[in-house]
Amino acid sequence: MKIRPLGDRVIVKPAEEKEVKKGRIIIPDTAKEKPQEGEVIAVGPGKVDETGKKIPMDVKAGDKILYGKYSGTEIKIDDKEYLIMHQEDILGIIE
Repeated sequence: MKIRPLGDRVIVKPAEEKEVKKGRIIIPDTAKEKPQEGEVIAVGPGKVDETGKKIPMDVKAGDKILYGKYSGTEIKIDDKEYLIMHQEDILGIIE
C-alpha cells in the first residue's frame, strides 16, 4: 500500500459482489447494489479533539466492517478499487 490515511480516516477494500440469480432475470451490473461490507486495509493515527487530546481508533487493519450505503470516496491504487472514509462512517465490526 502506497498511501497512509490521515486523522480518523480508514482505507477499506470492499467485499466482492455476490452473484445472485432469481429465475431467468438477468440484472445488469449498473443496477446491482454495492456491498456494504469490507476489510480495513490501513488506519490513520486517530482524531485530535479541541483540547489537543488524541482519540484512538476503534478499528484496526484486518477488521471486517459494515459501512453506510453511500459512505466514503472511491479511490484506485495499483488498479484496485478502495474506499477511504472517516471512522464515523463505519457502522460496526463483523466478528
